[in-house]
Amino acid sequence: MAAVAGALLTARLGVWQLDRAAQKSALQAQLEAREQLPTIDSLAALAATAEVAQAQQHRPVRMLGRWSRAHTVYLDNRPMNGHAGFYVVTPFVLGDGSAVLVQRGWMARDFHERGRVAAVPTPDGEVVVHGRIAPPPARLYEFSADEGGRIRQNLDLDGFARETGLGLRPLSVLQVDSASTVGDGLLREWPAPSLGMAKNQAYAAQWFALSALMVALYVWYQVVQPRHRARH
Repeated sequence: MAAVAGALLTARLGVWQLDRAAQKSALQAQLEAREQLPTIDSLAALAATAEVAQAQQHRPVRMLGRWSRAHTVYLDNRPMNGHAGFYVVTPFVLGDGSAVLVQRGWMARDFHERGRVAAVPTPDGEVVVHGRIAPPPARLYEFSADEGGRIRQNLDLDGFARETGLGLRPLSVLQVDSASTVGDGLLREWPAPSLGMAKNQAYAAQWFALSALMVALYVWYQVVQPRHRARH
C-alpha cells in the first residue's frame, strides 16, 4: 500500500509539473505574440497603471521626449553574455511631464577601480527612443538597504520617483539599437523573455523517475527476490 501510494503521489506531482509547464508555454506564446503587435507611439496608449503595464509587457514602443541625464544610475552585478557589468538606467521625460525608466544598455565594469563608470553620451533636447516595454529592473539580493548614489544594486520604482521628483509610470523600457544610439558604447543584447518551462519539465521527469523507481524496487524486493529464493 505504501509503494502504491508513493508511486501514485509522485506520478501526480509529475503531471502537475507538466500542467505548470503547459500554462507557462501558453503565456510564453502570448508574450512573444505581443512583440508582433503594432508599436505603441502615443502618450495616450502608453500604460499609466500597473494593470495596463502588465498587459503591454514586451510590446514595441516609440517615445518622444528628453533624457533626465542628472538622474542616470548604474545597476551593479548585471551580466550580459557572461561578462560582469552595469545596466545603465536613465529616466525619460515625456511630453506630458510623466517619465519612463529606460534601461539603456549594458556597460562593462572597470576591474581596476570598481567605483569608476564611464559617462554615457546623452543628447540634450528632444530625442526618439525605440524599445520594448518590460517590468522594472529585476531585484537582486543586497547586503545593505542603502540604495543611494550613482552605482546601486537595485532600483525601487516608487522610491526612485520620490527621490527624483519625477512622475514615473509603472513600467520600464528596454532600449533597442536605433539611429539615436549610434556611438553610445552600450550593448543591448537583451535576453529573450523566458518563463522557465524547461525547469518544470525537468521537475516532472524527476517525479516520474521517482515513481518508476518505487514500482521497480517493490517488484524487485517483493516479487523477483522471493521467487528467486524459493527456487533455491
